[in-house]
Amino acid sequence: MTDLLIVGGGAAGLMAAGAALEKGLSVTVLEHNPQGPGQKILITGKGRCNLTNDCDPREFLNYVRHNPRFLYSSLYAFPPARTMELFESLGVPLKTERGRRVFPQSDRAADVLAALRQYARGAVFEKGNAARLLLADGVCRGVRTSDGRELYAADVLLATGGKSYPGTGSDGSGYRLARQAGHTIVTPQPSLCSLVSPDPACRRMMGLSLRNVRLTLLCDGKPLFTEQGEALFTHFGISGPLVLSASTYIEDLSRHTYLCEFDLKPALDEKTLYDRLTRDFAALGGHSAQGALEKLLPHSMRPVAVEKWGVDPATRAAQITREEKLRLVTLCKHWQVPVSALGDLQHAVITAGGVDTREVDPRTMESRLCRHLRFAGEILDVDARTGGYNLQIAWATAQAAVRHLDGNA
Repeated sequence: MTDLLIVGGGAAGLMAAGAALEKGLSVTVLEHNPQGPGQKILITGKGRCNLTNDCDPREFLNYVRHNPRFLYSSLYAFPPARTMELFESLGVPLKTERGRRVFPQSDRAADVLAALRQYARGAVFEKGNAARLLLADGVCRGVRTSDGRELYAADVLLATGGKSYPGTGSDGSGYRLARQAGHTIVTPQPSLCSLVSPDPACRRMMGLSLRNVRLTLLCDGKPLFTEQGEALFTHFGISGPLVLSASTYIEDLSRHTYLCEFDLKPALDEKTLYDRLTRDFAALGGHSAQGALEKLLPHSMRPVAVEKWGVDPATRAAQITREEKLRLVTLCKHWQVPVSALGDLQHAVITAGGVDTREVDPRTMESRLCRHLRFAGEILDVDARTGGYNLQIAWATAQAAVRHLDGNA
């Protein structure tokens, strides 16, 4: 029998394994991905691995979308500064970029995974699927695998991830195990995902990347989120860093109307933009309405803009009226994209929902319903915006799940 059996060898599982080994505990990791543990780490941050955000815990909690108070204890015990210190001690030099996002200097997620595997090198890695928890009198004793093996442990940690990118191992199987112990699963849904729009203009502008624009997400006309950065038009709607962050604020599309509004020229107020248009149209007086936009908008956006603007495409720039210029200013400052659905769960960066945090001790990550059963990482109903926050949640909850195992902390 091992001291700690970890189901799932992803970010949280490997971190927990290393932390437990440091305490002198024996560790077994059960991983069902045939390619080995930590596969999802390799695709995070577009293969660069944004492993944390260099901010203090108080500020960090402002970026957690669901159940931030649950993380208070674990984040203060293992804040981003501790994460950075640990990875540097494991031989991964780090750098901090815009938005305080922390990456390996090498820009290689593989280096982060290699460091975690080194950290967990003393663990026994077993291949297989956990079919059932071994439960007796309200205590978790281990797991039974799908091929009939029974693995016993003093404590079991479920670190199976969510349901996004199931090819990496996050296939939602941990929810089934948690239910066996009586846990409530908050319905999983995509988070940090693209957004689907019924607007055919998105497909027409497919591949167009917008830089230095401001996005405001409106719910029933009320702003929920606003931020400046980059976005992308796709064949089904919109994507990009701004859109991923906005997606975490969408709760129920069946009950509310959501709209993404772009300010294409956030550095200019409406009067300044109007004056610029006046100068542009004077200089390009002989051009058509679409041609007159050559200094204002990207090429693939111009024909769409003319349609939304509502002017006759044959109109010459010199003939455009004051009222028409004001309409164009409004269009540029309030370009609207209706949202009809979240992008598919399989390609979401993370999963919102999971094990109800009210049923888990936030200090130890131990189940309140089943002794010696613990949780860490994305399986919990905790998620945050993009920027390294979600991996930090994995590190902090994994450390918390192990910290109290020997009863000395």
